[in-house]
Amino acid sequence: MAKNLTTLVTSKTRTVEIQRNNPTVIIGERINPTGRKKLLSELKEGIFTIVKNDAVAQVEAGAKIIDVNAGVPGADEEALLKDMIYAVMDVTDMPLCFDTADNKALETALSIYEGKALINSINGEKERLAAVLPLVKEYDAAVIALCMDDDGIPPTAEARFKVAAKMIEEAGKLGISADRLVIDPLALTMGSDHNAGRIAIDTIKMVVEEFGVNITMGASNISFGMPDRAAINATFLAMAILAGLTCPITNPLEEEIILAVQAADLVMGRDEFGMNWIKTYRSRLKES
Repeated sequence: MAKNLTTLVTSKTRTVEIQRNNPTVIIGERINPTGRKKLLSELKEGIFTIVKNDAVAQVEAGAKIIDVNAGVPGADEEALLKDMIYAVMDVTDMPLCFDTADNKALETALSIYEGKALINSINGEKERLAAVLPLVKEYDAAVIALCMDDDGIPPTAEARFKVAAKMIEEAGKLGISADRLVIDPLALTMGSDHNAGRIAIDTIKMVVEEFGVNITMGASNISFGMPDRAAINATFLAMAILAGLTCPITNPLEEEIILAVQAADLVMGRDEFGMNWIKTYRSRLKES
Protein backbone atom coordinates (compact mmCIF):
# COMPACT_ATOMS: atom_id res chain seq x y z
CA MET A 1 0.00 0.00 0.00
CA ALA A 2 1.28 3.47 -0.89
CA LYS A 3 2.34 5.98 1.74
CA ASN A 4 -0.40 8.41 2.77
CA LEU A 5 0.41 11.79 1.23
CA THR A 6 -0.18 15.23 2.75
CA THR A 7 -1.85 17.98 0.75
CA LEU A 8 -1.28 21.54 1.95
CA VAL A 9 -3.86 24.28 1.38
CA THR A 10 -3.08 27.65 2.92
CA SER A 11 -4.21 31.23 3.35
CA LYS A 12 -1.95 34.11 4.33
CA THR A 13 -2.13 33.04 7.99
CA ARG A 14 -3.45 29.46 8.13
CA THR A 15 -2.29 26.07 6.90
CA VAL A 16 -4.61 23.10 6.50
CA GLU A 17 -2.94 19.68 6.24
CA ILE A 18 -5.12 17.10 4.50
CA GLN A 19 -3.83 13.68 5.45
CA ARG A 20 -5.40 10.30 6.13
CA ASN A 21 -4.09 10.14 9.70
CA ASN A 22 -5.53 13.58 10.51
CA PRO A 23 -9.15 14.48 11.27
CA THR A 24 -11.34 14.76 8.18
CA VAL A 25 -11.20 18.20 6.53
CA ILE A 26 -14.58 19.58 5.52
CA ILE A 27 -14.69 21.78 2.43
CA GLY A 28 -17.74 24.01 2.89
CA GLU A 29 -19.93 24.00 -0.22
CA ARG A 30 -22.56 26.65 0.52
CA ILE A 31 -21.11 29.63 -1.37
CA ASN A 32 -22.57 28.46 -4.65
CA PRO A 33 -25.56 30.18 -6.33
CA THR A 34 -26.80 26.98 -7.98
CA GLY A 35 -30.28 26.30 -6.62
CA ARG A 36 -30.08 29.22 -4.15
CA LYS A 37 -32.39 32.00 -5.35
CA LYS A 38 -31.57 34.53 -2.62
CA LEU A 39 -27.82 34.16 -3.06
CA LEU A 40 -28.18 34.33 -6.84
CA SER A 41 -30.23 37.51 -6.55
CA GLU A 42 -27.70 39.16 -4.24
CA LEU A 43 -24.77 38.28 -6.48
CA LYS A 44 -26.53 39.75 -9.51
CA GLU A 45 -26.82 43.00 -7.54
CA GLY A 46 -23.21 42.91 -6.37
CA ILE A 47 -24.25 42.31 -2.77
CA PHE A 48 -22.20 39.90 -0.65
CA THR A 49 -24.07 39.71 2.65
CA ILE A 50 -25.06 36.05 2.25
CA VAL A 51 -21.56 35.19 1.01
CA LYS A 52 -20.01 36.64 4.16
CA ASN A 53 -22.61 35.11 6.47
CA ASP A 54 -22.19 31.68 4.87
CA ALA A 55 -18.42 31.89 5.16
CA VAL A 56 -18.59 32.66 8.88
CA ALA A 57 -21.29 30.08 9.60
CA GLN A 58 -19.42 27.30 7.82
CA VAL A 59 -16.18 28.02 9.67
CA GLU A 60 -18.03 28.08 12.98
CA ALA A 61 -19.60 24.72 12.07
CA GLY A 62 -16.21 23.15 11.40
CA ALA A 63 -15.28 23.78 7.76
CA LYS A 64 -11.53 24.18 7.25
CA ILE A 65 -11.62 25.19 3.57
CA ILE A 66 -14.27 27.38 1.92
CA ASP A 67 -15.36 26.66 -1.65
CA VAL A 68 -16.24 29.78 -3.65
CA ASN A 69 -18.37 29.46 -6.80
CA ALA A 70 -19.35 32.50 -8.91
CA GLY A 71 -21.41 30.67 -11.51
CA VAL A 72 -24.07 33.32 -12.12
CA PRO A 73 -25.62 33.11 -15.62
CA GLY A 74 -24.75 36.16 -17.69
CA ALA A 75 -22.34 37.61 -15.12
CA ASP A 76 -18.70 38.53 -15.63
CA GLU A 77 -17.40 35.52 -13.72
CA GLU A 78 -13.85 36.82 -13.54
CA ALA A 79 -14.91 40.06 -11.83
CA LEU A 80 -17.56 38.40 -9.66
CA LEU A 81 -15.26 35.65 -8.39
CA LYS A 82 -12.64 38.26 -7.52
CA ASP A 83 -15.19 40.28 -5.52
CA MET A 84 -16.48 37.15 -3.75
CA ILE A 85 -12.96 36.12 -2.76
CA TYR A 86 -12.31 39.52 -1.19
CA ALA A 87 -15.69 39.34 0.58
CA VAL A 88 -14.87 35.95 2.10
CA MET A 89 -11.36 37.04 3.10
CA ASP A 90 -12.91 40.03 4.88
CA VAL A 91 -14.56 37.71 7.40
CA THR A 92 -12.33 34.62 7.65
CA ASP A 93 -8.71 33.65 7.15
CA MET A 94 -9.53 30.02 6.31
CA PRO A 95 -8.00 28.76 3.03
CA LEU A 96 -10.13 28.92 -0.13
CA CYS A 97 -11.13 26.61 -2.95
CA PHE A 98 -11.79 28.27 -6.31
CA ASP A 99 -14.70 26.54 -8.02
CA THR A 100 -14.84 27.60 -11.67
CA ALA A 101 -14.61 26.22 -15.19
CA ASP A 102 -13.65 29.69 -16.49
CA ASN A 103 -9.88 29.59 -16.98
CA LYS A 104 -9.52 33.37 -17.05
CA ALA A 105 -11.47 33.73 -13.81
CA LEU A 106 -9.37 30.98 -12.24
CA GLU A 107 -6.08 32.63 -13.16
CA THR A 108 -7.26 35.98 -11.80
CA ALA A 109 -8.36 34.32 -8.54
CA LEU A 110 -5.00 32.60 -8.15
CA SER A 111 -3.11 35.82 -8.91
CA ILE A 112 -4.80 37.79 -6.11
CA TYR A 113 -4.76 35.04 -3.50
CA GLU A 114 -2.09 35.05 -0.81
CA GLY A 115 -1.63 31.38 -0.16
CA LYS A 116 -1.80 27.90 -1.71
CA ALA A 117 -5.35 27.59 -3.03
CA LEU A 118 -7.32 24.49 -3.89
CA ILE A 119 -8.68 24.46 -7.46
CA ASN A 120 -12.04 22.86 -8.22
CA SER A 121 -11.35 21.22 -10.68
CA ILE A 122 -9.66 19.31 -13.49
CA ASN A 123 -10.63 16.02 -15.09
CA GLY A 124 -9.07 13.67 -17.59
CA GLU A 125 -10.19 15.69 -20.62
CA LYS A 126 -7.13 16.70 -22.63
CA GLU A 127 -8.28 20.30 -23.08
CA ARG A 128 -8.97 20.81 -19.38
CA LEU A 129 -5.65 19.28 -18.34
CA ALA A 130 -3.77 21.48 -20.80
CA ALA A 131 -5.52 24.61 -19.55
CA VAL A 132 -5.39 24.11 -15.78
CA LEU A 133 -2.29 22.07 -14.93
CA PRO A 134 0.08 24.90 -15.94
CA LEU A 135 -1.82 27.19 -13.53
CA VAL A 136 -1.52 24.58 -10.77
CA LYS A 137 2.23 24.59 -11.31
CA GLU A 138 2.65 28.35 -11.70
CA TYR A 139 0.70 29.23 -8.56
CA ASP A 140 1.83 26.25 -6.45
CA ALA A 141 -1.80 25.25 -5.95
CA ALA A 142 -3.50 21.97 -5.17
CA VAL A 143 -6.26 20.70 -7.44
CA ILE A 144 -9.30 18.44 -7.28
CA ALA A 145 -9.16 15.86 -10.07
CA LEU A 146 -12.44 14.28 -11.19
CA CYS A 147 -12.43 10.68 -12.42
CA MET A 148 -13.95 11.43 -15.82
CA ASP A 149 -12.45 12.15 -19.23
CA ASP A 150 -13.31 12.82 -22.87
CA ASP A 151 -15.44 9.66 -22.89
CA GLY A 152 -17.52 10.83 -19.90
CA ILE A 153 -17.87 9.23 -16.47
CA PRO A 154 -16.59 5.64 -16.46
CA PRO A 155 -19.18 3.12 -15.23
CA THR A 156 -16.73 1.00 -13.19
CA ALA A 157 -14.27 1.56 -10.38
CA GLU A 158 -11.48 0.05 -12.48
CA ALA A 159 -12.07 2.54 -15.29
CA ARG A 160 -12.22 5.50 -12.90
CA PHE A 161 -8.97 4.32 -11.34
CA LYS A 162 -7.35 4.45 -14.78
CA VAL A 163 -8.48 8.07 -15.24
CA ALA A 164 -7.03 8.97 -11.83
CA ALA A 165 -3.75 7.30 -12.79
CA LYS A 166 -3.67 9.23 -16.07
CA MET A 167 -4.21 12.58 -14.33
CA ILE A 168 -1.48 11.87 -11.78
CA GLU A 169 0.85 10.90 -14.63
CA GLU A 170 0.09 14.03 -16.67
CA ALA A 171 0.62 16.25 -13.63
CA GLY A 172 3.92 14.52 -12.94
CA LYS A 173 5.15 15.36 -16.44
CA LEU A 174 4.90 19.04 -15.45
CA GLY A 175 6.65 18.49 -12.14
CA ILE A 176 3.43 18.56 -10.10
CA SER A 177 3.73 15.97 -7.34
CA ALA A 178 0.88 13.58 -6.56
CA ASP A 179 0.28 15.13 -3.14
CA ARG A 180 -1.11 18.21 -4.90
CA LEU A 181 -3.87 16.22 -6.60
CA VAL A 182 -7.00 15.45 -4.60
CA ILE A 183 -8.88 12.72 -6.44
CA ASP A 184 -12.68 12.83 -6.73
CA PRO A 185 -14.04 9.34 -7.58
CA LEU A 186 -17.47 10.88 -8.32
CA ALA A 187 -20.47 10.07 -6.17
CA LEU A 188 -23.43 9.65 -8.51
CA THR A 189 -27.00 9.28 -7.34
CA MET A 190 -28.18 5.90 -6.15
CA GLY A 191 -31.63 7.03 -7.24
CA SER A 192 -30.72 6.04 -10.79
CA ASP A 193 -28.06 3.40 -10.08
CA HIS A 194 -28.16 1.39 -6.88
CA ASN A 195 -24.48 0.49 -7.38
CA ALA A 196 -23.30 4.13 -7.40
CA GLY A 197 -22.21 4.16 -3.76
CA ARG A 198 -20.29 0.92 -4.03
CA ILE A 199 -18.53 2.04 -7.21
CA ALA A 200 -17.42 5.30 -5.56
CA ILE A 201 -16.12 3.51 -2.46
CA ASP A 202 -14.34 0.83 -4.51
CA THR A 203 -12.66 3.60 -6.53
CA ILE A 204 -11.48 5.28 -3.35
CA LYS A 205 -9.93 2.05 -2.07
CA MET A 206 -8.10 1.36 -5.34
CA VAL A 207 -6.73 4.90 -5.71
CA VAL A 208 -5.61 5.14 -2.08
CA GLU A 209 -3.89 1.76 -2.13
CA GLU A 210 -1.95 2.56 -5.30
CA PHE A 211 -1.12 6.25 -4.87
CA GLY A 212 -1.83 7.32 -1.24
CA VAL A 213 -3.37 10.57 -2.49
CA ASN A 214 -6.11 12.48 -0.73
CA ILE A 215 -9.75 12.00 -1.71
CA THR A 216 -12.71 14.36 -1.97
CA MET A 217 -16.33 14.04 -3.12
CA GLY A 218 -19.52 16.02 -3.42
CA ALA A 219 -20.96 13.58 -0.94
CA SER A 220 -24.61 14.68 -1.01
CA ASN A 221 -24.93 13.73 -4.68
CA ILE A 222 -25.22 10.10 -3.63
CA SER A 223 -28.76 10.51 -2.27
CA PHE A 224 -30.29 12.76 -4.94
CA GLY A 225 -33.82 11.64 -5.75
CA MET A 226 -34.06 9.40 -2.68
CA PRO A 227 -36.17 9.90 0.47
CA ASP A 228 -34.59 10.58 3.87
CA ARG A 229 -31.43 11.91 2.23
CA ALA A 230 -29.75 12.97 5.48
CA ALA A 231 -29.52 9.39 6.73
CA ILE A 232 -28.09 8.17 3.42
CA ASN A 233 -25.54 11.00 3.24
CA ALA A 234 -24.35 10.47 6.81
CA THR A 235 -23.93 6.71 6.36
CA PHE A 236 -22.18 7.07 3.02
CA LEU A 237 -19.78 9.68 4.42
CA ALA A 238 -18.78 7.47 7.34
CA MET A 239 -18.20 4.49 5.04
CA ALA A 240 -16.24 6.62 2.57
CA ILE A 241 -14.01 7.96 5.36
CA LEU A 242 -13.21 4.36 6.34
CA ALA A 243 -12.33 3.68 2.68
CA GLY A 244 -9.99 6.68 2.51
CA LEU A 245 -12.01 9.89 1.99
CA THR A 246 -10.13 12.79 3.58
CA CYS A 247 -11.83 16.06 2.55
CA PRO A 248 -15.49 15.88 1.49
CA ILE A 249 -17.18 18.85 -0.15
CA THR A 250 -20.35 19.17 1.88
CA ASN A 251 -22.60 21.41 3.97
CA PRO A 252 -21.24 21.65 7.51
CA LEU A 253 -24.47 23.33 8.66
CA GLU A 254 -26.30 19.99 8.38
CA GLU A 255 -25.98 18.42 11.82
CA GLU A 256 -26.22 14.84 10.51
CA ILE A 257 -23.18 15.46 8.30
CA ILE A 258 -21.04 16.89 11.08
CA LEU A 259 -22.00 14.10 13.47
CA ALA A 260 -21.18 11.43 10.87
CA VAL A 261 -17.76 12.94 10.17
CA GLN A 262 -16.89 13.41 13.82
CA ALA A 263 -18.06 9.92 14.76
CA ALA A 264 -16.06 8.40 11.90
CA ASP A 265 -12.94 10.29 13.01
CA LEU A 266 -13.47 9.04 16.56
CA VAL A 267 -13.81 5.44 15.41
CA MET A 268 -10.73 5.80 13.18
CA GLY A 269 -8.61 6.95 16.13
CA ARG A 270 -8.25 10.53 14.90
CA ASP A 271 -9.89 12.19 17.92
CA GLU A 272 -7.53 11.80 20.89
CA PHE A 273 -9.45 10.76 24.00
CA GLY A 274 -12.65 11.70 22.13
CA MET A 275 -12.11 15.33 23.10
CA ASN A 276 -13.53 16.82 19.90
CA TRP A 277 -16.62 14.64 20.13
CA ILE A 278 -17.14 15.59 23.79
CA LYS A 279 -16.56 19.30 23.08
CA THR A 280 -19.10 19.44 20.28
CA TYR A 281 -21.58 17.36 22.30
CA ARG A 282 -21.42 19.91 25.12
CA SER A 283 -21.83 22.71 22.59
CA ARG A 284 -24.99 21.05 21.23
CA LEU A 285 -26.38 20.74 24.74
CA LYS A 286 -25.90 24.47 25.34
CA GLU A 287 -27.70 25.31 22.10
CA SER A 288 -30.68 23.03 22.83
